[in-house]
Amino acid sequence: MPFAASSATATPSAKAAKVKKLTLIPLVFLIYFEVAGGPYGGEPAVKGAGPLLALLGYLIFPFIWGVPAALITAELTTAYPGNGGFVLWAERAFGPFWGSLMGTWKFLSVCINIASFPALCIQYVQKYFPVLCSGWPRQVAVIASTLALSLFNYTGLTIVGNVAVLLAVVSLCPFVLMSFIAIPKIKPHRWVSLGQKGVKKDWNTYFNTLFYNLNFWDNVSTLAGEVDKPNKTFPLALFVSVIFICVSYVIPLFAVIGAVSVDQSQWETGFHAQAAEIIGGKWLKVWIEVGAVLSTIGLYEAQLSSSAYQVLGMADIGILPKFFGVRSKWFHTPWLGIMSSTLISISVSYMDFTDIVSSANFMYGLGILLEFASFLWLRWKSPSIERPYRVPLRLPLLAVMCFIPSVLLVFIMVIATKTVYLVSGVMTVAGIGFFLFIKLCKTMKWVEFSVEEQKEIPFERPAL
Repeated sequence: MPFAASSATATPSAKAAKVKKLTLIPLVFLIYFEVAGGPYGGEPAVKGAGPLLALLGYLIFPFIWGVPAALITAELTTAYPGNGGFVLWAERAFGPFWGSLMGTWKFLSVCINIASFPALCIQYVQKYFPVLCSGWPRQVAVIASTLALSLFNYTGLTIVGNVAVLLAVVSLCPFVLMSFIAIPKIKPHRWVSLGQKGVKKDWNTYFNTLFYNLNFWDNVSTLAGEVDKPNKTFPLALFVSVIFICVSYVIPLFAVIGAVSVDQSQWETGFHAQAAEIIGGKWLKVWIEVGAVLSTIGLYEAQLSSSAYQVLGMADIGILPKFFGVRSKWFHTPWLGIMSSTLISISVSYMDFTDIVSSANFMYGLGILLEFASFLWLRWKSPSIERPYRVPLRLPLLAVMCFIPSVLLVFIMVIATKTVYLVSGVMTVAGIGFFLFIKLCKTMKWVEFSVEEQKEIPFERPAL
């Protein structure tokens, strides 16, 4: 294999010198696309629970969910600044089994999640090309767009990060413009409406929409090895991203709710485009729809990058065979991670969009609960380990910080459908089976694994 020969002759320091690292601004926008990608897709929260609760949700949820997740990511990423992120944390806290299971949950949740983005992209495009509405033309379009977007990801993380900046600016501009145009038309009393009379609250839709649009804060941790000065860059990037993402949802939502009066049932995904036509005209609607396509591209690229580098990180610590850590000869990207993520996302793209969202949420929720446990245990087990960024709270308050979002996670998981339970259960069992198979491979020496082993960290009981 040509790559194996060339990589063998290059020293790690020589390779590192050739590869450009991510800087602050591209990292902020990669986090933006990991988590949100703009106000697109946030509309069903209004349909589920009415205007007031939707506004409160997007004002409060980022702080009771997003801030704890961002703080934990900042601390653990600076303490363990390698590719693999949350997989590395779980492995350091509880051992290889839990690291492997964490990897299964998070990897599959991202693959399920990114499967929805090409479909969303086609959903906007089909308004202008009706042939893509159904049948084999739609299926071919979804698969072709998935492959094309994955091929672009292969060109490298610095290129993806810089393009993310451009995509975000172009896709957010129409919302800024719409919010200004809407000001004279806003009627503030619409903001405090609990919804139309006789319309039952759909809590499943409400919470899943909030969670879906404000999760994956920790995904960027798998890119830690590709970031310039991660000890300083990560905390600042996460801080800026929390504020930026909250504002990007709330301002357009206040503008549209205040300026447009429609039946609550019309608040489906994509309603912002219809509202733009009411507020500013056809041209603004088209711009927002173009922005939606660009946003889905950014979402796909950012989350595929996270997934691919997670695979690389798992190979680095011996959870996956060493060959999963191979990089492209030309772009230094983890091409096998990109390819495996792409194939899985294509295989689940036939699922109903609601099932895709809910299954991704459930798998991600399992991983986050393990992540919270890993964070608390590492603080308890090894409090003196170097942490360039440290959440300024003692252990009891950290437990409270993790408890509140954990309650929300459990609630979302409890109200999941049978299909979601089935998908998540099968994937978890498959993950356990995969760990046992990998263990057998190591015992029988069928494939080569990284020689890096987990160093035992002595237990240090901290003062509470």
